[in-house]
Amino acid sequence: MKFRFLILLAVFILIGCSKNNDEKILNVYNYGDYVDEKILKMFTNETGIKINYDTFATSEDAYTKIKNGGTNYDVVIISDYMIERMIKENLLEPLDFSLIENYQFIHSRFKNLSFDPENKFSVSYMWGSVGILYNKTMVDNVHSWKILWDEKYKNQIFMYDSQRDSIGVALKKLGYSLNTRDIKELYEAKNELVKQKKIVQAYVGDAVKDKMIGNEGTLAISYSGDALFCQSENSDLDYVIPIEGSNLWFDCAVILKTSCHKSFANLFINFLCQPQIALMNTQYIGYSTVNSEALKKLPDEIKNNKIYWPSDEEFSRCEIFHDLGEFIRQYDIIWTEILAED
Repeated sequence: MKFRFLILLAVFILIGCSKNNDEKILNVYNYGDYVDEKILKMFTNETGIKINYDTFATSEDAYTKIKNGGTNYDVVIISDYMIERMIKENLLEPLDFSLIENYQFIHSRFKNLSFDPENKFSVSYMWGSVGILYNKTMVDNVHSWKILWDEKYKNQIFMYDSQRDSIGVALKKLGYSLNTRDIKELYEAKNELVKQKKIVQAYVGDAVKDKMIGNEGTLAISYSGDALFCQSENSDLDYVIPIEGSNLWFDCAVILKTSCHKSFANLFINFLCQPQIALMNTQYIGYSTVNSEALKKLPDEIKNNKIYWPSDEEFSRCEIFHDLGEFIRQYDIIWTEILAED
């Protein structure tokens, strides 16, 4: 049955691609506000290839849409653990590095990553960490996740409205892996978050940036790029990767197996790896570049900022999220139970 499905899929791809393989178009799928759109116009001007650009909110949203079929995306920029899952499910096309000569500019730290150890399917795009964004005038000596459970800061704490991020914080506080498949450890993390909930002001998403900039809270879980932006708007804010460790994440460009424009897709990824293009992109987005030449060109106050480029020691105590397969359902159950608590 599986073999028959793969044959039907191949036929569908061939029929679909035969209709438009002569068109100079490329369909790109990315997180919202995660590229300097001037770059897309520059690529079209340079190559004559028109880009159709579409966005999504989460990796899960993108995966569901791709998995359900009916899409015509070529290049997708998506997160590490989802890339791992898509490789397992044969959804990705191996890259043609003869067309991606600018891969030489990708920093060695962002190659041979655990979710694609042979660099066969992905090219790193942006990276960062998860930590605590805090107001230095309201709290000091922030070094551990434990501070997010301190009742002294009741109604001044923002947690992230993200299952793996918030559960991950509780797991690291307890000394466990972000990728645990131990149900006992997972329920310990749940109990921690339930106990904490009475002192949390809110579980939020992007709104945390405005709230922290506006001094509506003291402590918040934050992505490093968001923290850097917040600090630029409010100098009282700082950021730390707690001593227990945290998540180190990577977003990468991949090509879908169903792509009808694979050569154009490889050329687009190569374009993103140009040092000047990577520089424009990191300056627009605010997240850390993976491009070693772009990094050199950044102002000292950015590239020397520990939020933008943490120390080797901080780097070493972080973990990458991995695809948990069917076990993710246990996280789903626990997250639902946490949100249901009064």
